[in-house]
This record gives sequence, structure tokens and C-alpha cells, in this order.
Amino acid sequence: MTDTTEMQPILNHWVDGAEYPSSSGRTAPVYDPAQGVVTKQVALADQAEIDAAVASAKAAFPGWRDTSITKRQQVLFSFRELLASRKAELAEILTSEHGKVLSDAMGEITRGLEVVELATGFPHLIKGEYSENVSTGVDVYSLRQPLGVVGVISPFNFPAMVPMWFFPIAIAAGNTVVLKPSEKDPSAANWLAALFSEAGLPDGVLNVLHGDKVAVDGLLEHRDVKSISFVGSTPIAQYIYETAAKNGKRVQALGGAKNHMLVLPDADLDLTADAAINAGFGSAGERCMAISVVVAVEPVADELIEKITQRMKGLKTGDGRRNCDMGPLVTEAHRDKVAGYIDIAATDGATVVVDGRGIEVDGAAEGFWLGPTLLDNVPVTSRAYTEEIFGPVLSVVRVGSYEEGVALINDGAFGNGTAIFTNDGGAARRFQNEIEVGMIGINVPIPVPVAYYSFGGFKDSIFGSNKAYGVHGFDFFTREKAVTSRWLDPSHGGINLGFPQN
Repeated sequence: MTDTTEMQPILNHWVDGAEYPSSSGRTAPVYDPAQGVVTKQVALADQAEIDAAVASAKAAFPGWRDTSITKRQQVLFSFRELLASRKAELAEILTSEHGKVLSDAMGEITRGLEVVELATGFPHLIKGEYSENVSTGVDVYSLRQPLGVVGVISPFNFPAMVPMWFFPIAIAAGNTVVLKPSEKDPSAANWLAALFSEAGLPDGVLNVLHGDKVAVDGLLEHRDVKSISFVGSTPIAQYIYETAAKNGKRVQALGGAKNHMLVLPDADLDLTADAAINAGFGSAGERCMAISVVVAVEPVADELIEKITQRMKGLKTGDGRRNCDMGPLVTEAHRDKVAGYIDIAATDGATVVVDGRGIEVDGAAEGFWLGPTLLDNVPVTSRAYTEEIFGPVLSVVRVGSYEEGVALINDGAFGNGTAIFTNDGGAARRFQNEIEVGMIGINVPIPVPVAYYSFGGFKDSIFGSNKAYGVHGFDFFTREKAVTSRWLDPSHGGINLGFPQN
């Protein structure tokens, strides 16, 4: 890893529609993971900068709340058009800071765009209800109104898509936003905020606050922040949920995962092997919906492992800008942590079928490389099985029956995503009913719901009940008022502006 000594450019906050230079004196390095070099420094906020970002959002809220639905919708449509036309520019930023290959970066942006497109249809999703004459001359109706200033804390693995799970819906509903992106790959957030300003979003409606735990805690504890939306690891999700709730906020807190793929003996093993490769090694395994465990119902394990191994030989690991299949991991420390799980699995008795350590790559030697890795017969007591690895390590666990496989999955601490591969419709229907997981794929390895459904798991993969985007998103970012009204009939007397009788 190379670190330069000369002054690096500083990525500042985005507040009130413009770059907001930091005076905290604290920064963190931002790396190009394929080169292993620092490309810039990102500002780390202090309390004064946290207060400035929240104050900007608070000042902008009344005007944006009262902006007509038509005007808000026009701004969202404009943002959608700008993003669609310039997503290649954003993809370059993602690859340069996260390391994912350009095609994967483009896919991330496309999935984020789906939520922007959902948000453009928001008028239908924030309508209230009306009941006439609930009592004589009395009507009751409901209003859906925004919360105010909302905080979004997003992870490093999807620097564009995950923020777009939240801020387009929040903004459509009339809220103002303070976004705290990961300090590992922060530039996408500024780019998106500037693009939204170009689309006509008023200053202060979307602010970007860079930082570390100081910024996180500042948002969790700030009295003017009404809600927190978070995606990240389970321990941090639990901390976010408990701290934000203690401070009286609504919370969306989505945590980690250990996703299984159950393979039945009747499955198409070529389709299954392709799916395992895509779901296990796409984005270098740095995604909470990655398949990390293949649960093979015997006698298919040996044949399936052979097919997966053959496909792994054709994967090209390297710089995401060089037409490779898989890029580096996001940091050197994370690469070393993921590689450590290979040692743990081997020590615990697993077979290392394909070892991604020390592979030849198409990239700089200083990059944070770990190639696709395949483990067989991983003991379910091993930390390599029980913990979220968040890297390109695919484990195989062998079971004797469908029932044993389901019991294994349901016994896990996480419940984010899972998949079954089979040609038996009855087995698939039974699986979707019996499995204790929030998002299920049937012959689909990464079942991330489309934007008009909602994203979220069960058990330790979510804290609280608030899922992301879809109808859940609009419910989260609005609150309901119920109004009971009575108006006197003109026949009561007094001033009467009805049509003259004579």
C-alpha cells in the first residue's frame, strides 16, 4: 500500500446547495483500491459542521414542504433524466473509490434509478383518505405529511444505490435530508447532491455531511433530526436503532446477512453454478445480498463443486476499469480480514478448493486483491460459517435432505436473503412458506426486490419493522394526521352566499 506525503485534495461537505469547506482539522484518506494509493482526503465533521448541515436542512424544510406536488414531481423527473444521461460519469467515480468493476457500478446506478422512478409517482402514494358523514354533518379525513429533517447513513458497498433507496422518497414526500455517506468512498454523495441541485432542487433540501462516528452520533442525537435510515453491519445497525430510538426518532436500521442457496437434487446444475458464481463473487462479495453459503442436498455437491470450480477458472480479477470480472476489496484492512476467514475455515476442517490469496491480477501489485475462493465441507460451528465475511468467499455445506437444509437456514442468526434452486414447484412453494427469511429467490440468486416492493429481512438482519423503499418507504417518511370537521349548513341562518331565492 502506498501513501503519498504531499497534500491531497480535500472532499468537503455539501451544505445549502454548495461545497461547505471543513474547518474541523480532521480528515481521512480515500483510496483507489485497485492502485493501493490515496487519491484524496475526505473531511470529518465536528459538532459545528453537523449543526450547520442540520440547520440548513431545517431552514429549507418549510419552503420545500409547502412546494406544490406538481413542482416537486417536476424536480424529481429532471433529476431522473440527468442521472440517466450521466450515469457513466458516476460509475467511474464508484469504480475509482470502491473498486467494483464498471459494469457492476452501472448496475448499481440502474437499481438506484428504479427508486428515483418510483419516487416520481409519489402523489398517489401520499394520498390521504376521506369518510363523509361519520356522524350527522361530521366528516373525517387523513393527511400524509413529511417528518422534517431526516438523516441517512449509508455504507461503503453501494455508495450510490443505497442513498437512493432513501433520499428520493424522503424528498418527494416533502422532507429535507442530511446524508452521511461512508468515508471510504464518499465522492458519489457529493456528485448526486450537485446533480439534484442542477435538476432544480432548492438549496438545503439535500445536504451531505462527511465524517466518522462523531458525525453518526451527531445525527443520532440531534433534536432537529426526526428520523434515521441506515444500512450496514448488524452490530452497527443495532447501535443505530437503539441510540436513535432512545433519542425519539423513527428508525430504518438494516443489518448484515449470511445468505444461503439451497440446491435440491433435481436442480439444473449449470444454471445453479452460474448463479453461485454471480451471487458469490459479484462486487467482490461486498454486498448484503451476496450468496455466501451453498447448501447442497446430496448427492449433488461433488458435481456442483466441479461446475463452480470450472467457471471460477475463467474469472478475471483486476482493475475495474480494465474489463475484468471482479475488482479489489475496498481497503487493505478489509482484504486482510476476509482472507483471515480462509485460514479459520481450513483450521476448522474445511477444504480450500480454490484459494484466492496470492492470485495473479490485472492491476497494480499494491491493490487490495483477494480472488474468488471456494470452500467445501465448512463446519457449521466455524466462524467462517456463522459470521458475515463480506468478501469473495463461497462456502459449501452438504446436507442429506430438503428438511435438513431448511432447518440449517432457519437456525441462523440472520434472515436477509435466501434462494432455492429446483425444478419442483411444490418444493419451491413449500420453501417460500417455511423459510424464516425476508427476501426469497426461486431460481434467482440475489432476490433484491424491485422498487415498488420493499427491501428488508428478518431476525438480526433488521432492527424494528421499517423496510426500505416501496410503500414502506413512503409510510416511513410521512406521518398521518386525522382531521374531524363539521360545517354548519346554510339553513342554520346567518350569512348565506347561496343562489338568491327572490
